[in-house]
Amino acid sequence: MNNNNYTEAALAKMNAVISEIKKAVVGKDDIITKVLLAIIAKGHILIEDIPGVGKTTMALAFSKVLALDYNRMQFTPDVLPTDVTGFTIYNKAAGKFEFKKGVAMCNLFLADEINRTSSKTQSALLEVMEEGSITVDGNTYELPKPYIVIATQNPIGSVGTHMLPESQLDRFMIKLSMGYPDLNSEMHILKTRMNNPIDDIKQIASARDIVALQQIAENVYIDDKIYLYIARLADATRNHPMISLGLSPRGAISLVAISKAAALLNGRNYVTPQDIFFVFSDVAAHRIILHSKARLSELTAEAVIQEILKSVPLPKLSEKVPS
Repeated sequence: MNNNNYTEAALAKMNAVISEIKKAVVGKDDIITKVLLAIIAKGHILIEDIPGVGKTTMALAFSKVLALDYNRMQFTPDVLPTDVTGFTIYNKAAGKFEFKKGVAMCNLFLADEINRTSSKTQSALLEVMEEGSITVDGNTYELPKPYIVIATQNPIGSVGTHMLPESQLDRFMIKLSMGYPDLNSEMHILKTRMNNPIDDIKQIASARDIVALQQIAENVYIDDKIYLYIARLADATRNHPMISLGLSPRGAISLVAISKAAALLNGRNYVTPQDIFFVFSDVAAHRIILHSKARLSELTAEAVIQEILKSVPLPKLSEKVPS
């Protein structure tokens, strides 16, 4: 199978997954798309939003449509790191220590209200996300593939929240906000939510399919001019007068990975600036810190990022593309 055939097969599978998820999550097409792109780019997703807008429904829908082993934990101040990672306990009958899995040992882990738990527990989960494995008492346990964390947090300033530090926010490939549905979407929800929407969707893909899509995305071509363009975008965030902390190298790497997934969804085996436009704000906004003068001017991170996108010159690409 040549590259074009792989791209066409990937596009068909991705579109089928998105169509099925839309049956359960109404009016949030961009959010669904970006969550899938992050999954295919081997990234983790942070959703900051108020309760009741469908975050859990979306995670459950993805777990069913992709046939992924799924766990959910409501993070509270009394959740311990061992609840997440697991622990060893002595089995007297067997005469040996045994490992008891934590909730993070699955394909898709929904960490609800991650900013309501202690810093120790947050760090335990974020270490698991970074390493792709769990180490307990000197023994390392590999996480299943694919491994995805969808974490939610309440808006900063809500009662009982603990702000994630920059180093931990940086572990999330993208940060999204679902927001309220529009009027038509809410009418549809009101008419159809007498039954659980998850019951109406079916499996479209498998864990093996997702791993295959991840491998196809890794092989999407990026021209050196696109790499330079991404580097210039990152540099622009680090030298902008309204930004005190710019995009990290990890953030730029995440932008490369998710842009490749976006190219696949656009039916291409090469990245264009349009793929970068679609995801740049979601990759960068939670990683930058604005100067106090920006906040005083009521500028948002998203507004500054849009300004950067307009100011950095687009690369001039040849019309020849990889086959």
